[in-house]
Amino acid sequence: MKSSTELRTLLRSIDHKSYPAYKSLAGAYQFPKFLLSIDHVQGDPFASPSSLHVEILHKGAGFPAAYYEKTCSRVALQDYLTRQFASQFEDYNFKAKGSGKSGLLSITRCGQEVLERTACQITDSKIIARFHVGFPAFGRTINAGELEKILFDFLPRCVENSFFYGKLDGKRVQAAVYLAEDQEAIRNLLKEEDLAAFVANGAVLPRKSGVSDLPMKDSVPFRSPASMERTFSLPHKGTITGMAIPRGITLIVGGGYHGKSTLLEALQTGVYNHIAGDGREYVITDDTAVKLRAEDGRCIRGVDISLFINDLPNKKDTVSFSTPDASGSTSQAAGVVEYMEAGSRLFLIDEDTSATNFMLRDDFMQQVISREKEPITPFLERARDLYEQEGISTILVAGSSGAFFYIADQILQMDCYRPIDITDHVKGLCKEHTAPRIQAPGFQVPNYQRVLPVYQRSKSRGRDYRGNRSGGDSRHEHMKVKTFGRDSFSLDKETVDLRYVEQLADSEQTSALAHLLRFGLEQVIDGKRTVRQVVQILFDTLEKKGWDPFCSSYIPCGLAKPRRQEIFACLNRFRG
Repeated sequence: MKSSTELRTLLRSIDHKSYPAYKSLAGAYQFPKFLLSIDHVQGDPFASPSSLHVEILHKGAGFPAAYYEKTCSRVALQDYLTRQFASQFEDYNFKAKGSGKSGLLSITRCGQEVLERTACQITDSKIIARFHVGFPAFGRTINAGELEKILFDFLPRCVENSFFYGKLDGKRVQAAVYLAEDQEAIRNLLKEEDLAAFVANGAVLPRKSGVSDLPMKDSVPFRSPASMERTFSLPHKGTITGMAIPRGITLIVGGGYHGKSTLLEALQTGVYNHIAGDGREYVITDDTAVKLRAEDGRCIRGVDISLFINDLPNKKDTVSFSTPDASGSTSQAAGVVEYMEAGSRLFLIDEDTSATNFMLRDDFMQQVISREKEPITPFLERARDLYEQEGISTILVAGSSGAFFYIADQILQMDCYRPIDITDHVKGLCKEHTAPRIQAPGFQVPNYQRVLPVYQRSKSRGRDYRGNRSGGDSRHEHMKVKTFGRDSFSLDKETVDLRYVEQLADSEQTSALAHLLRFGLEQVIDGKRTVRQVVQILFDTLEKKGWDPFCSSYIPCGLAKPRRQEIFACLNRFRG
């Protein structure tokens, strides 16, 4: 390790040299209050900016140990510090001049959710913050004076104003940590009280627009129907009152534009904690919940969908069903089984994004097309089995068929964004009508023994899936990762489409999934391990060893931890 003085000397020695001379700066340097590491230097001023990180010992940072002892508190503090650092960078971004990305200072742009990110990590001994800097140049000639200004003037100010407790508003730091602990307390109460979700009175569910996740101004605050209202005592906020949705089958109905989908969307994001001021801070959902939908055209590999689809006319096996181009019904059937395999305890479904023939068949259709000619057992006939046999609850938004009324435990009507409990009223009406015929064959737990095949890389690349050259050269080459926003990524030239994995909250989670999948293909998937075993190894490795095993030479800024359910979803959508 070198001193900051040596870094300054080295910087001045390469001034006005060709841009590649910047690479000599890579390494660690001790500054008075922090350690600076230059992990990766960009190739030219127009390339992706350089990657750096700083380390601040807890002894110097001075944050109370209680703020990072619990996982929920630590993640909340990391999130708060990341936002603080980003705010500081805004004051200095591009203040150093030059060509291309010269003078850029950037770190993760956090959204409304509180996610565990590589941008800021708190260990037992220190705080680590990762970020990007555009090393200044004029043309492709080094401008060391401007980089010296960044590293010795701008950066120390930003670090001191972000990661030293004495420089921060202690009440705001405490509020962020306490909010996370209250949110965690509600999650624990869901399990203890046998609840699927909780929505606090006063919550603001509508969003500002289709492209903004900020709360909508002047929107109708949420208010629980009296019959479903519960009051809980939290460690810091005190008492909180709101709508508690019990486990079982809950139906959400109502006219168009009255808030059905808005409520469901709030519940699907409730698997994550949200920052203060979001409006959904106390919308808390079972953290294994998944949003199910039809995905025409997705690939399916070896999934046992016989619970829903049998006796296909082409005699295709549905106990181990595979297709490169699924229909709406087969994709949704596969999604149910895949998320059962992933351990989900709550399904969230919007009728609008579901395959109609997968969801239900009315009596008239059953009279026209006999059971013997219909291979699909609709979800309507399996929802009760899923809850009673497997403990999987369902929250379903419906608007076109009353058939779901007969299987629902709770029925909510959304009226001008306000929920009304109409369960007793609807159950009374049900007695006056003929119930739909339920003819589902016996419930049988699907087979979860799927084994993923070994991935063979393209022969044109001259390497097998572990990166070994066919000529015997054992040099290792990682598969190339490229992320396309939140919706997809590619490994080499194989694209993984995650558009319909709706609970991915951030493109950094997508990037993380790419790294996890690459590691799985190169190190874990051996043609013998099941999907469950592969995901367990990936998740355990991440929990115990952090991001080091998944990254080439350094941990980049720009990864956010996904849930176990999204890791399953990623593996299931990899066509390779």
